[in-house]
Amino acid sequence: MRGTQATTTSYKENDEDYVKKILDGVDKYGVRSQSETCMCRVHEQLRKVNKKAYVPEVVAIGPYHRGKDSLKWMEKQKFRYLYLLLKCSPLSLNQYVEAISDLIPTLFESYDDQPAMDKGRLVEMVVVDGCFIVQLVRKFSMPELREENDPIFKMYWVLSSLQRDLMLFENQIPFQILCRLFDLIEIPNRYDRLIFLVFKFFSNLFPGQVSGQWINQISSAPRIKHLLELVHQMWLPPVEMLPSPPPPPPQPPPPSRPVPRRRFHSATDLLDNGVRFKRLEKANQLSIKFKHGVLWIPPLIMEERTESFLRNLMAFEQYSTNHNYLVVTAYVKFLDFLIDSPGDVEVLTKYGVIDNWLGDSREVHRMFKKINSFITIHSAEYPFAHLYDQLNDYCSQSVGGKIARMRRSLFRGSLALLWLAAVFTLLLSVLVVTTTQTVYTARTAN
Repeated sequence: MRGTQATTTSYKENDEDYVKKILDGVDKYGVRSQSETCMCRVHEQLRKVNKKAYVPEVVAIGPYHRGKDSLKWMEKQKFRYLYLLLKCSPLSLNQYVEAISDLIPTLFESYDDQPAMDKGRLVEMVVVDGCFIVQLVRKFSMPELREENDPIFKMYWVLSSLQRDLMLFENQIPFQILCRLFDLIEIPNRYDRLIFLVFKFFSNLFPGQVSGQWINQISSAPRIKHLLELVHQMWLPPVEMLPSPPPPPPQPPPPSRPVPRRRFHSATDLLDNGVRFKRLEKANQLSIKFKHGVLWIPPLIMEERTESFLRNLMAFEQYSTNHNYLVVTAYVKFLDFLIDSPGDVEVLTKYGVIDNWLGDSREVHRMFKKINSFITIHSAEYPFAHLYDQLNDYCSQSVGGKIARMRRSLFRGSLALLWLAAVFTLLLSVLVVTTTQTVYTARTAN
């Protein structure tokens, strides 16, 4: 009986422990609004396709990559920038800390994977990182602010990596921090000026054309979460800001029949069907249009940073609750359908749609075959659906499409005739050789 009583008591104590753990989790995570959590880690399925695309090369911003040996050199540069700022500023470090003090209570909540650091370390991190970013974008546009031997601007590869690293999904601090610090460093309440400086800094990272007309609309946006979201808005406008496709002409209701599946043509296939490609200048990347047999596409630069740029924007979209943000995902998906082989890359390069700085068409093809792994987009939210329908209609009905199909049919027929001729020739050769050997053997025997 005593053993049973002790066991029962032990179970009750364990139950209490479990309940306490559950309540701890409820208290820790249940009160957090998902809208407050804006800086996450990339989930493992997405990361394993290309881990390097999400990892900083030279600088850690925020808590997720802090402390790595490969990034320690830039930590020294951050403190150097802060020293130079304080040296020429009438303000003390305490005033910079005070400027962001009211943001600290919600700062932990901004990170889905909450940083394992106390309040003091967190304040140090965002002040040092924030002042570094503000000073970096200012010095980029204003060379007179730079030190004579500033290594960041003396070694181009460092600046190039910084542009890449500062827009990584896991390498962010809240944009509000940058705004508060910018108030003290340059001009109060002129966030349009800060956004312009950021735009100038990232200008040669964009792999496609950027229209300056969007900058004024961005600067009036009430809430920008971080630099990655700002880069996203700079490069591609939301879907609702794009012209909608023209409504189809009224048609009589078709007879009841299964809806055909939409076909996605590769660049080579479209070319064979009479579609021509032309480079569309001075337009954002989503301004793809098909008119009078010509597919107009804004150019895309393929260089070493392009894959990381696209992957991080797509990761941001995957975690966004605003489905109108899935514009980069849709754009990359469209190019993925066009690029089915290295030959398709060569077609798009020939017509100026792709500027291939990598030099190898196979490398571009490889990237697009993997970049959509574990990426989702609902068909109802896909902005290029009408474009596929236009291309399918053209390829099935146009004279060029009919000529292309006839050419392919004749080509396949010619191949079949050649194959039959080759087989006939081979059989005839075998027959001749066999007959000759038989005759020769008979004469030898006689």
